[in-house]
Amino acid sequence: MLFIPIIAMFLKASTEPPARFWAIATSDIALATYNVTFVTAIFAALLNGVFGTLIAWVLVRYDFPFKRLIDATVDLPFALPTSVAGLTLATVYSDNGWLGSLLAPLGIKVAFTRTGVAVAMIFISLPFIVRTVQPVLQEMEREIEEASWCLGASQWQTFWKVILPPLFPTILTGVALGFSRAVGEYGSTVIISSNTPYQDLIAPVLIFQRLEQYDYSGATVIGIVLLSISLVLLLAINFLQAWARRYDTR
Repeated sequence: MLFIPIIAMFLKASTEPPARFWAIATSDIALATYNVTFVTAIFAALLNGVFGTLIAWVLVRYDFPFKRLIDATVDLPFALPTSVAGLTLATVYSDNGWLGSLLAPLGIKVAFTRTGVAVAMIFISLPFIVRTVQPVLQEMEREIEEASWCLGASQWQTFWKVILPPLFPTILTGVALGFSRAVGEYGSTVIISSNTPYQDLIAPVLIFQRLEQYDYSGATVIGIVLLSISLVLLLAINFLQAWARRYDTR
């Protein structure tokens, strides 16, 4: 189920001569979509890495009204169809929307811009970080923190030297999952962006446009580049995870 489609994609792309393959993969519009897709996805994943960890921390360590409701709401992007998510975000962040109308007087435009793409990626990838970090936080022993405080460490020192090292590989796992989800997102981003080349056009939309033009090999070439870049970035994140897990062997 995993390797046969990948092999078929490579076989389809191999029908293009090397010079043609390189020309499609490095065309100006393709390079622009790589920039929008990967840079925005990395930004969304890193931002969610910080705030997703913070949300997981609050849900695990604190009790407050409507906690169960808020905890369940975190999973909303999992259940919500991506097209519905895109339509909702576009409505809320448009110039006449609830939030867009507040940002418009400040000169901030979200819907139908690259910022809107970032908002969509953040929305759909946040649960991956929260749900990855949350169970690890629940299993962490509070006695270790208390021992650190008894030895004179401040709360910041305890978090930085006691809590974060074993938690860091888990955060990286959540960031990797969120990044992968953001890179492959189509339904919400295609609605909240204007799909203008060189501005907010993402690679998945470019692939779909090539398919509509019956340029199957060209779409496959873009897909292979997307797959290769994603694989390299995920391998780099896995390397960082292995490096961070050295803490567990001490």
